[in-house]
Parts: sequence; structure tokens; C-alpha cells
Amino acid sequence: MASKPQWRTLLSLTFLSLAMMGNVARAESIPIVTGQQWMQSTDEQKKAYLVGISNLIDVERAYAGNTANSNDIAQRFGKGMQGQTLDSVRQGLDGYYAANPTMIQHPVIETLWFQMVVPGLKKNQ
Repeated sequence: MASKPQWRTLLSLTFLSLAMMGNVARAESIPIVTGQQWMQSTDEQKKAYLVGISNLIDVERAYAGNTANSNDIAQRFGKGMQGQTLDSVRQGLDGYYAANPTMIQHPVIETLWFQMVVPGLKKNQ
């Protein structure tokens, strides 16, 4: 028969495994906004999405605190988006999807990264 410490370890591992499986299920249920949804949204909805992304980046920066470095995604995102406004980003995404209808199924966050952040990083070095 197992001793108390062994049972505790086994029980802890069981709960940890269940918790990890629960996190996977939640992560899979997070909706990804595509260009199609973006183009069907109002300007106000688009701005709300962009504010949400901005808040996410701010939280990530705050969490990293003094341990952040220039390779962190939040730092790179901020540097790449320097000089942009909500309206300029919204217009940039609108223009991209209008000019590239075959990319309409791509996630907005991916388009934002590759079409605005990466070029902005090159420009703002």
C-alpha cells in the first residue's frame, strides 16, 4: 500500500493533469477573428477589437515589468506600431483586405502582425 506522501503526489499529479486538460479545452474555444468578420464589422466594432488588442499588449508589458527585453512580442508589437492610431490601423486593415480578397480567411491578428507590425519594426529601428 502507498504511503501518505505517495498518495498526495499521485493526487496532485491527477489534479494537475485535469487542470491542464481543462486549459486546453478553453484555449480551443477562443474565437479567432478573420478578415471576413473584420470586413463585416462596423467601424466601432473594429475599434473595439483594436482597443482589446492594445489592452492585451499593455497587460503583457505590465506583467513582464523590468524583465522585458526588446525581443518580447509585446515590446516588438509596441515598437512596430509606433505612430499608428486606431483609425490608421483600421484603415490599413480595411485597405489590405479590400486589396487582397484571397486573404479574407486569415486571422486579423496575423494580418496586423505581418502587414503593419513587421514593416513598422523595420521603419522604427
